[in-house]
Amino acid sequence: MGHTFHEVRTRKTFEEAIHQIADAIRVGDLREGDRLPSERTLAAQMAISRPSLREALKLLADAAVIEVRPGGGAFVRSEEIPLGLLENRSQLRVSQVAGVLEARRLIEPRVAQLASLRATEADHHAMERTIELQREAMDDRDRFLRLDRRFHLALARATANATVVRVMDHILSQLEIVRDMALYGHVPEWSIQIHERTIEAIRDGDPARIEEVMNEHLSRLESVWREEESAVANARWLPDFLFPAASG
Repeated sequence: MGHTFHEVRTRKTFEEAIHQIADAIRVGDLREGDRLPSERTLAAQMAISRPSLREALKLLADAAVIEVRPGGGAFVRSEEIPLGLLENRSQLRVSQVAGVLEARRLIEPRVAQLASLRATEADHHAMERTIELQREAMDDRDRFLRLDRRFHLALARATANATVVRVMDHILSQLEIVRDMALYGHVPEWSIQIHERTIEAIRDGDPARIEEVMNEHLSRLESVWREEESAVANARWLPDFLFPAASG
């Protein structure tokens, strides 16, 4: 087995990862029973985040194309690639992500406002330290994504509410793909700047200011998803009442 995967060239990282693996099976570079390269190797070759790769492997496993053995790697289960594999799975994923974005829009601005009332200096320091680490990880998208999640979980922990932390942890885990898409090609400076402004607003404790900053914060990710999925017939978008009145 000598197939070499190449760097993903579109924002839809998990979809192209599915394409590449399926194509390698179609042309015979990967045969039934063959083991795929390790997750770390595949993610490095495709230049995508490991969460996006895991999503691709999960969808291929759901379609019975590969088998993922816990602790043993991924193996080709069938050389038959179902017709419409990507289209059908992608449609499902569009619906799921739209729902998670909606839930996040409902919840996280209130999380930030509650955090502004309860955050300790230790909470502020945890968020500020995460931003420092993000600056050091500008050339490592996978690490940057992990730190981005750490920042938002630190924000949730600042509410001193364990249920809020669990809810936000679940939401963030479901949005790995969109966050990977948002960082396609490079890690933008705005990603760090908006975190800095989020901390400033929380320290100030002004609910309206927090609402404004969180609206901008969440809108970045939402706009990436809307841009990529605007042509999908069953895609839905967030109702206007979820947005601050001042934002239009």
